[in-house]
Amino acid sequence: MSRPHLSVMLDEVLAAAAPRSGDLVIDGTFGAGGYSRAFLERGCEVIGLDRDPTVQAHADRLANDFPGQFRLVRCRFSEMAEALAEVGPASCDIVVLDIGVSSMQLDQAERGFSFQKDGPLDMRMSSEGPTAADLVNTLDHGPLAHLIKEYGEERESGRIASAILRRRAERPFSRTLDLAEVVEKAVGGRRGAPIHPATRTFQALRIAVNDELGELSAGLEAAEQVLKPGGRLVVVTFHSLEDRLVKRFLNARAGKGGGGSRHLPPQKDVARPSFELVGKGLVEAGAAEAQVNPRARSAKLRAAIRTEAPVWRAAA
Repeated sequence: MSRPHLSVMLDEVLAAAAPRSGDLVIDGTFGAGGYSRAFLERGCEVIGLDRDPTVQAHADRLANDFPGQFRLVRCRFSEMAEALAEVGPASCDIVVLDIGVSSMQLDQAERGFSFQKDGPLDMRMSSEGPTAADLVNTLDHGPLAHLIKEYGEERESGRIASAILRRRAERPFSRTLDLAEVVEKAVGGRRGAPIHPATRTFQALRIAVNDELGELSAGLEAAEQVLKPGGRLVVVTFHSLEDRLVKRFLNARAGKGGGGSRHLPPQKDVARPSFELVGKGLVEAGAAEAQVNPRARSAKLRAAIRTEAPVWRAAA
């Protein structure tokens, strides 16, 4: 049976966002609509964004429950400025992002995100572009090993890439459990380990298929563009690559130094801070939530308030 979708760190998100009745909220990662519903219940107007076509039923339910308050726009969250322009206003009060794959997507075997159930080796959040099968069946050893190491932080990336190339020479990969079995054998099984041996490889492929780090970088810049002075940005991440990127972006925009991620555009001149950090910077899920919702165990929340400074411009 599919697990119920639980919005991670909902109380902490609401505390960081500090919504007021009448605020305009962009829920950049709509999913099943948990964050959107919470903001709607507090009298906010919400524009939900999602590139996943399967979320429509959840959006229809919210639009019915909160007539005139909610609208879904099918797009990437990096396109939030265009989505706002489509609806009318040029700016908003709150942007909230819950980065990564949802439990709802993991439960759909036909989406190919998980090796817990057999399914096509797809992993696309939309229905466009190359699949994970395309990557493992076509990339040479060097690029494939680099992808697995870079995005999965997998120490055995070279061994895994070699095993993939050996097996695909016999027949191409098309199913999730097939790939998971090859990866497991390549790294020696590691039965009883805290995570499945294929976890990091599947993470790496998913990030690459959906350009998740590039999308996150562009989404942070888009939020800087659309937020009003005093508006709040709240981002929940689930692994170190995402959190590191968000931390560097916000620290740089708050004038705290850093910002040197290769995923972010370089800055030649130091601009006036466009964000002010909220609190001490990092909030993690409480022990009680982590026990009930396993996805919350790795969750990290960072938030910031938009200043009146102009949007930072990328160096030419």
